[in-house]
Amino acid sequence: MNLILLGPPGAGKGTQAQYLIERYGIPQISTGDMLRAAVKAGTPMGVKAKECMASGALVPDEVVIGIVKDRLQEPDCGKGFILDGFPRTVAQADALQGCLDQLGRGLDGVIALQVDEDALVERLTGRRSCPACGLGYHIKFDPPTVADTCRCGTGLVQRDDDREETIRKRLQVYREQTMPLIEYYQQAESLIVVDGMLEIETVRDDIQAALQAG
Repeated sequence: MNLILLGPPGAGKGTQAQYLIERYGIPQISTGDMLRAAVKAGTPMGVKAKECMASGALVPDEVVIGIVKDRLQEPDCGKGFILDGFPRTVAQADALQGCLDQLGRGLDGVIALQVDEDALVERLTGRRSCPACGLGYHIKFDPPTVADTCRCGTGLVQRDDDREETIRKRLQVYREQTMPLIEYYQQAESLIVVDGMLEIETVRDDIQAALQAG
C-alpha cells in the first residue's frame, strides 16, 4: 500500500498514520527523517543535503527526490509506505511520480484530511504540557484538576508553536502549498478526501473504506 498523507498541523495525521502503519505493516516516512538518516549514513545525496543545510540554504528538490528514491528502495518499504510532509509542491509531486515510475511503483491513494481551521486553532492553542513528566492536557477537552498545574504539581506550559499567531501562519503556508497539490491529485484520480473533524475511529474507518473501495 503506497500512500501520501496530507493535512494541516493538528489534523490528526500522526494518529491516522499510526493506524495505517499497524494495519498494513508499512513505514511512515517524513522528509525530515529521511534527510537526517541520509546525512548520518553519508550517502551521496546525504552529503549534498548536509552541505546545503550547513550553509543555511534550502535543500534542492533534486536532492530531496534522490533521498526519497533511496529510501523507498529500503527493505522495510517492500510492502509500501506512507509519505508524510512530501511532496509539498506540484514540482515535487511531478518529480515523485517520475521516481515511482522508475521504481515500477504506483500510488494507491493520497489521503487528504479536511478540517475546519478555526476548530484546529482551538484544538492546538488549548494544548498544554508538563515540562517535568511530559503529560499532556487540553484546557477545554482534557483540563487538569488544578488550573494550569499537572497532577505531579508542576506548572503547565504552552509550546511556542501552539500560539495562535504561529498556528495561523503555519495554516496559511500549508494552504498555499497544498491547495495546488489537492487539485493535482484530483486530476490524477488519486485523491481521497476524508473529514478530519469526525471522531478518530470514524476517520480511521472512512480511510479504510475508501482504500478498500479504490
